[in-house]
Amino acid sequence: MALSSRLLLPAGLRFASTTASLKTEPEVDTSENEVVAPNFTNRNPRNLEQMALARKERGWKTTWPKREFWHRLRLERTQHYVEAFVERSNGDVVVSASTREWAIKRHLYSPKGVAACKNLGRVMAQRCLEAGINFVNFKAIIPWEHHCDSKAMEEGGVVLREPRRLYQ
Repeated sequence: MALSSRLLLPAGLRFASTTASLKTEPEVDTSENEVVAPNFTNRNPRNLEQMALARKERGWKTTWPKREFWHRLRLERTQHYVEAFVERSNGDVVVSASTREWAIKRHLYSPKGVAACKNLGRVMAQRCLEAGINFVNFKAIIPWEHHCDSKAMEEGGVVLREPRRLYQ
């Protein structure tokens, strides 16, 4: 009994698998993928920072705030929101988070309280680790900064002081 008559297909229709033939693909030689190049160029821009060999810009003695860091955590608190930034010594913002973001704001009772600061610290810690930033320079100028964001970031796995530069 044919397969098509058992399933009661209309006349002239057959399954594609009954007429198709099996095709085997030729073997691919993968041994050339295992060859290691003798010269390697590391293109990671933060490689020297992670090994504590990169140069820190010292600037002038009279500049404030000091620029002797690779990454700095900066907090801004307004009447309505709290924002946190991780910036490089040249002023470029690498990672940021704010209670203006809907993904953060919808979980908060108030976007400007201490609970908002702590949750913002957790989010910033996660984003820093995802960006490959494990060390951040942080000096609390205003007392609420230390209590709000720093404890949550330390619990998240980010160290709030940078290692000393190694001179070799």
